[in-house]
Amino acid sequence: MNVIKTAIEGVVIIEPKVFPDERGYFFESFSQKKFVENICNTTFVQDNESKSSYGVLRGLHFQRAPYTQSKLVRVVQGVVWDIAVDIRKGSPTFGKYIGVELTEENKRQLFIPRGFAHGFVVLSPEAIFQYKCDAFYAPTHEGGVLWNDPEIGIDWRIPPQDIILSPKDEHNPLLHEVWEFDYKEKLY
Repeated sequence: MNVIKTAIEGVVIIEPKVFPDERGYFFESFSQKKFVENICNTTFVQDNESKSSYGVLRGLHFQRAPYTQSKLVRVVQGVVWDIAVDIRKGSPTFGKYIGVELTEENKRQLFIPRGFAHGFVVLSPEAIFQYKCDAFYAPTHEGGVLWNDPEIGIDWRIPPQDIILSPKDEHNPLLHEVWEFDYKEKLY
């Protein structure tokens, strides 16, 4: 696997080695051993999958302590624009984001450590999205940041009128209202 560092410490893009032939392809989508050797020492405990249509925006989500999560995300079908926003107070990259196009063709994955809000929007007619989490989902500790917060200024790559949100995501707080993470806290 090829690990690509981004402009924000801890957020990395993973490109698997794909073996195509006349029958299709094969690739190793995850190896705990290689992940620990090349990225960080964390153990994923829960896998999730969602199916969404064009324009569905899920995010920006995070979990509060003591149930903070790191995530490893990928697309099985379709195309998404995936976003990780640094929400760690005191971080030199606070409020900055990384955007990565994840597709069924490029098979890229994005690792998002604790202290980041995560979201994605579907750019294809539909998409199947998978993610691994290193802590269990805790609905009483979920949090969010407003998807169109002007302080962050995310370019979601589709017209705003095409975006479809859940009622919960329509009312997330602004970045300056979120005080959940400190830059000195552990990323994984």
